[in-house]
Formats: sequence, structure tokens, C-alpha cells
Amino acid sequence: MLIDTHCHLDAAEFAADRAAVAQAARVAGVEGIVVPAIETANFAAVRECCARYPGCAPAYGIHPLYVGRASEADLDTLRDWLRREADGPWPPVAVGEIGLDFFVPDADPARQEFFFVEQLKIARDFGLPVLLHVRRAQDAILKQLRRVFGKTHGYGGVAHAFNGSRQQADAFIALGFKLGFGGTLTFPRALRIRELAATLPLDAIVLETDAPDIPPAFLGRARNAPQHLPRIAAELAGLRGLAVEDVAQATSRNARAVLPRLSATA
Repeated sequence: MLIDTHCHLDAAEFAADRAAVAQAARVAGVEGIVVPAIETANFAAVRECCARYPGCAPAYGIHPLYVGRASEADLDTLRDWLRREADGPWPPVAVGEIGLDFFVPDADPARQEFFFVEQLKIARDFGLPVLLHVRRAQDAILKQLRRVFGKTHGYGGVAHAFNGSRQQADAFIALGFKLGFGGTLTFPRALRIRELAATLPLDAIVLETDAPDIPPAFLGRARNAPQHLPRIAAELAGLRGLAVEDVAQATSRNARAVLPRLSATA
């Protein structure tokens, strides 16, 4: 059985067949799906997904590419949601999706950094791990993690869609993070990511789809979905020379270790 540590099941791309997508994932052997929010406007939709579809677990946060339409009051909203949902039937497993994105040219890095740091503080206050968006911002994110969490935060999280260097990977791991790998590792030309997936300690890796985004090579430009996670796991197993079952067990164990509240839902 597998855990998809990053899937936007609430996205509009799934509006027409969301129930079928969730069921197909279960049939394929995906026992858990972490559904991260991207702004306060979709917190309720994330919660609804987790209430409706077995095995889904929520994370709440403000994505770096959505901070342009966020306000400081949204940080209070995030705190309220985390506090209110903590003892409910679908407790948040992390604060996320949060982070920095220096790939998009017209994004405001200062505003991104403000919301990122404030959300790190919220995660620290609530004792929750974080789901990190780290596109072209690994060193800046590591700097803030060390500044806000220090070296003894103890909660860690997941560096989603990791695509940094081996040195950066080791730095995240040293801070208690797992590294998320998904469809990108299925592309033969993704040499650095495939090398990392093949050589990093297996206990540092979790699997994800980021559905409906980042479709694997075998989908072309088609919509991604969590039911494809087993084929991504098979690709990882091939890179490492392991049985698929061993990869599935290890990555699911890693996911539960870094997101311990998953046990309440998956």
C-alpha cells in the first residue's frame, strides 16, 4: 500500500469525477492521500475532500504563489483552522503548502518570505510538520528553517517535488525532512532527480503525485491522478534495484514517520 504525500484532490480539474478518482486510487493500492491547501479560500474544500473520501488527510497553508491575494488576517484564519480542526475527525497533518518560489518572474520575493516565515512560526507553535514548496529557493528556505526552527524543531516535514542538489538534500534531511519524489523521476532526461532518487537514503524519500499537476512521462500531457502513484513507485524501485513492495512499504513508513497524524486517517 502507498501514501501520496501531495495531491490537490480538491482542484477544479477533478470537479467532474472526483469520487471516481479517489476510488481508482484506492483500487490501485493508494491507502493515503495528503491534500494540501493553497489559500484560505480552499480550506473548506480541502476539509470536504477529507471528510468525503477515505484515507485523505488535510494540510492547511498559503502557497507562495497565492500570497499576492492574501492578507495578514489570513494568518489568523490559518491559526483558527489548525486550532479548531486539531481534535476533529480529520486533524491537519501539516502546515502546507507553504514555501518560496523564485521561478516565477513577477512573484514578490519579499512578500513570499514574510508569509513563509509567519507560517513556519505557526507550525512551530502548533508542533506540526510543514509541506514545503521549494522551486529554485532551496537555500533561502533552508536559511529560514534554521532561523525559525533551529536544529531541534523535531517535526520536520516534506520538501515537495524536490529538485535541488545532493548537498541541499542532505541539509534538508539533517533538519528532519523527507524529500518528495513524483512524476518527474519517470523522465529519462531528469538525470539529477533520478540520481538523487537512486542514491539518497531510502528512509529519506516519500512519494507523491502533485496531481493534477506534474504528470509522469507515461501520461504525456494528460491530467495526473493519484492512481498513478504505483507506477511512479515502480520507477523508483527500478532505479534502486528493489522490489516494488519494498519501496511501497519504506516510503509509506517514511510518510507516517514525518507526518505522524496520518495514522488517524490512513
